Amino acid sequence: MSYDTLEIAREDGVLTLTLSRPDRLNALNVQMLEEILRALDEIDADDTVRAVIVTGAGRAFCAGADLGGGGATFDTSAAKSGIPRDGGGRITLRLYECKKPVIAAINGAAVGVGATMTLPMDVRIASDKARFGFVFARRGIVPEAASSWFLPRVVGISQAMEWVATGRLFPAEEALAGRLVSRVVPHDELLPTARALAREIADHTSGVSVCLARQLLWKMLGADHPMEAHKLDSRLIHAMGASADAYEGVQSFLEKRPACFTMQVSRDLPEVYPWWGERRFE
Repeated sequence: MSYDTLEIAREDGVLTLTLSRPDRLNALNVQMLEEILRALDEIDADDTVRAVIVTGAGRAFCAGADLGGGGATFDTSAAKSGIPRDGGGRITLRLYECKKPVIAAINGAAVGVGATMTLPMDVRIASDKARFGFVFARRGIVPEAASSWFLPRVVGISQAMEWVATGRLFPAEEALAGRLVSRVVPHDELLPTARALAREIADHTSGVSVCLARQLLWKMLGADHPMEAHKLDSRLIHAMGASADAYEGVQSFLEKRPACFTMQVSRDLPEVYPWWGERRFE
């Protein structure tokens, strides 16, 4: 994988994706957007990647959309046809479908799309130097990146509305109190903490199991009744119960040894996957 706005590093099943436009505080431009999408496609296709960490180069995670275009930055009225898709939404919807667990290691400012792009990531860990802002109302626009769906589900409607309506910046401690992040750690411990969590996933779990569990938890957020989850659980337990990884998981426990899971996400997902309907952009 070769990119101009991202840095990719691998270590024993853990891939670290670093947003890398430090001179612009890693602000999102069209090139970075397309490279993130391409990287996620390649990550999903690579069975050696078991967990992903996303962080930023320099002193910011992502300062939001690149505003170098001036006042017309968000003006899409000149589009040739229809309503153009929101770029941040393209990223978050792709993350929503990702087959690998994604950990956000938020090292500095995460503002606008820099904050909303983290919402479909599975775990958010913040440096004590991080700060956040859902600043859209202060820029005369609305929350993007499907954050009107993600943010209330992550932090609750009251907290989401407070941050969105004020558009103010807030520190990592407030993000922790509002459940936007799962923990705040000293800045120098951020990446080691994220890597330790990624290693625990990569070293001890079935990649197929984690892929299915990730989609179960995310997709069931929109279910109308727990019976929907029960029906799907039953189908997946039936499919996975006869699998090589299930046999290995039980045998390794009985034999008191580390498991050696052999199933691959690229080829061994059960026929029931994917179970959700296609969503088209009209």
